[in-house]
Amino acid sequence: MTTPGHGMDAATHRLMVEAHARAGLTAAGTVCPAGVPTADTEPAPADPVPVPASAKTPAPRRPLGRRAFLTGAVGAGAGAAAAVGLTVGGVPGLQTEAAAATRADDASARTSYAFHGAHQAGITTPAQRQSAFLAFDTTVGSRAELADLLRTITERARALTRGGTPADVGITAPPADSGVLGPDVPADGLTVTASVGASLFDHRYGLAGQRPARLRTMEDFPNDDLDRSICDGDLLLQVCAHNTDTVLHAVRDIARATRGGMQVRWRQDGFGSPPRPSGTPRNLLGFKDGTGNPSTTDRDRMDELVWTRGDRDGEPAWVTGGSYHVVRTIRMFVEFWDRVSIQEQEEMIGRHRDSGAPLTRSDEFDDPRYQDDPTGDVIQMDAHIRLANPRTAEARKQQMLRRPYNYDNGTDANGNLDMGLLFACFQADLDRQFVAVQKRLVDEPLVDYVSPVGGGYYFALPGVRHADDWLGRGLLART
Repeated sequence: MTTPGHGMDAATHRLMVEAHARAGLTAAGTVCPAGVPTADTEPAPADPVPVPASAKTPAPRRPLGRRAFLTGAVGAGAGAAAAVGLTVGGVPGLQTEAAAATRADDASARTSYAFHGAHQAGITTPAQRQSAFLAFDTTVGSRAELADLLRTITERARALTRGGTPADVGITAPPADSGVLGPDVPADGLTVTASVGASLFDHRYGLAGQRPARLRTMEDFPNDDLDRSICDGDLLLQVCAHNTDTVLHAVRDIARATRGGMQVRWRQDGFGSPPRPSGTPRNLLGFKDGTGNPSTTDRDRMDELVWTRGDRDGEPAWVTGGSYHVVRTIRMFVEFWDRVSIQEQEEMIGRHRDSGAPLTRSDEFDDPRYQDDPTGDVIQMDAHIRLANPRTAEARKQQMLRRPYNYDNGTDANGNLDMGLLFACFQADLDRQFVAVQKRLVDEPLVDYVSPVGGGYYFALPGVRHADDWLGRGLLART
């Protein structure tokens, strides 16, 4: 091995020693016998480097080239684990972290949310890490076939969210499951939330008289740049789980079961970022997103803000327990945003980027107290948080339950980054809540850096109450 005084300076030697330490080797680059200090415990020796007697190994030392170092590090990973061990007296930190990660994965896989109830899961459910939003155009030819389609979606969603072992159909038939998640399908916090679009209530199925009162095709707001090929749809499935493969497994399973009954119109996958360092997760502009959400544990607030009631405000009876579901694919022009000063960014949002606190306060969840800043000297009058929620009695009734995800679609045809926010929210009254807030946000300073390009208005169906119930039964039972 080359040493200081033999063609290698002290700094380079130290880097080599540290690399050996990470591989579980001695400073000399050899496998460390049990009880012998590894490279990270050996001081960088003076020139020349003495080799400790305790570090002797049966094999002679040879100069360690790049290829030898790489292959040695891989091989020594196993060898050192046996010699030094990732057990008692070895590297307990690594073992502890690995065990903790395994326990977390196991707990995640066992997480399940109740499928039956007055409301669908995936609305007030804590947001999972991964999601896929798929809008479909139905291709069934009759109302009876539409009912069969919704029954099939219900059956597959019920089974997938519960988890378990797929049926054994023998060796001559196609397998009952794709096998993506292995022989036992984990629940993994999966939820499948089904919503209907305005187009389902056209002439095809005789449902025009049962359309939710405020459900319509999403309008183009000022500052929108909607691509109608990625908007709207007869049905929307919001599929969420803790892991990507669980989401993809569910999408694939439902697509297989419903083939011929509906066709994908558009799809957008999303992901949730972990809290960094704490509190509400961040969007891809770097700011916390969803701080002002109402509490899902406050049932009175959920009844007021999220759940729609039938036979009032012009709503048909069957909508009770459902919710208006808005999805907006909002592209963020991050290359331009990243060139804006942090002061200007914070002024546009109205919050400190690091803490998420209003510019007038110190904690993320502090009330911004606009009454103490009536002329917008600190939080500008057109700051996003001030327009979205001016903290008035009227604005309190306009709150919606936001459930957003980030998305990354790679690059567009011009080589620009294509990423942004997959905005999703639920509310009892589309016009009183989302539309009213959106109108206040027209021409806010942030519109130079974001552009809504897709999505739609939908109505999340009431929940499936028991094993004999199915999604949309209340709707299709009426003429």
